[in-house]
Parts: sequence; structure tokens; C-alpha cells
Amino acid sequence: MKILLAEDEKRMAQSLSELLRQENYEVDVFGDGSSALDAALSGIYDAAVLDVMMPGMDGFTVAKNIRKEGISLPIIMLTALSDVDDKVTGLDSGADDYLTKPFMAKELLARLRALLRRNSNIEDGRLSYGDIVLDTGDATLTCTATSQSVRLSEKEMRILEYMISNKGRILSREQLAVRIWGYESDAEYNNVEVYMSFTRKKLSFVGAATSIKAVRGVGYELRYDDV
Repeated sequence: MKILLAEDEKRMAQSLSELLRQENYEVDVFGDGSSALDAALSGIYDAAVLDVMMPGMDGFTVAKNIRKEGISLPIIMLTALSDVDDKVTGLDSGADDYLTKPFMAKELLARLRALLRRNSNIEDGRLSYGDIVLDTGDATLTCTATSQSVRLSEKEMRILEYMISNKGRILSREQLAVRIWGYESDAEYNNVEVYMSFTRKKLSFVGAATSIKAVRGVGYELRYDDV
């Protein structure tokens, strides 16, 4: 799971990012609202944790613009403002939940888990689409039609996890590269093509009708052809 964290106070940002990484989330940290919005619009994140008071653009405005673009990214707002009107403003801006500083780390994690469960088809670490089931706990791909299973590499698992979570959408090479390798990676687009080939072979190995289709000039789409 990939989390966008927008927090301009460096010590708080470091503490929160370490907390989330200890829970096995991938975290990208942004120190201003404009950068956070640009990142959110990429569509590669599973949830966002936004501080309200940030330079460039406040968290309320970031959330409003995310929703304006039709993105259903789960959002938790963080703020030192405890007034009820501020909470209402945050929720009306498009946030799904709201935490007032200071807060307990375990409460943030619990609320984040609840939002992720609500906005995904993950159940006990298992994602399903068409005739495949992906178990993220042991990186196993299973075809329900053939009962065949195969172990995936970390990159293959993350590709399928991302594509199942975005079923029905065409994902660009850039989105996949950033999602799997990260913003600061030197990975090139041919890395995406190589690992797509590996992942397709695993789908074929288990006899799945679910497949990864290349959409010329656009990217890749997960499809299920029930024949």
C-alpha cells in the first residue's frame, strides 16, 4: 500500500513516515500543498494523509482539487485546529476522516486501516479479480478455475496488486514505474515492460483467463475474458 503524506513540519513528517513504514506502508512525503496535489493526481496512491496548514496550498484546497478531478483517494486530514467548524470544512472539502493534533499513533493507524478496507477489495490480504486471487501475505497467485498457484516476485506481486486495485482503468507506463519503483528511482520504462512480461507468464502458467492487455500508446489494462 502506497501512502501520500503531506506535512511541512519536518520532525512531524519524519515521525509519521517512520510510523507508517514500520507498518509496511510505502510512504512519499511532501512538504507543501502544491507538490502534494500534483502527486495525488498521478493516481498511484492508496490513501493520503494531509496536514491542513501547509505552504503554497492548504490541505482543504488540496482535498477540494483532488475531488474536483474525480479521484476517490481516501483522505485523512491532520490539524491543530480543534474547532468544530474547521472539522466540518475539512469533511466538506472531501476528506474522509479528520484527526486533531496531538493524536495517538495507534488511532491514526486504525483510521487508515479502516479507510483502506472501505475503499478496496482487500480481505485478509487477498485481492481478487476475474478468475484470479492474489494473496499479498505470501505473494501467491491462484487461478480459481484451475486451482493452480504460483509464487510471485515482489515486483510481480506489486504490479498485480496495483492493477487489481485499479481494475477497469488503463494504467500508463509512467504510473506503473512510479508506483512500483518510486519517484526517485532510476528505473526506465523498459523495466515495466520486462516485469509485465514476467507477470503475464505467471498468469498463463496458472491457466487464468484474466490477462494484462497492452493498449497501444497508452499503457496496460487488466482484463477478464470469461469464455
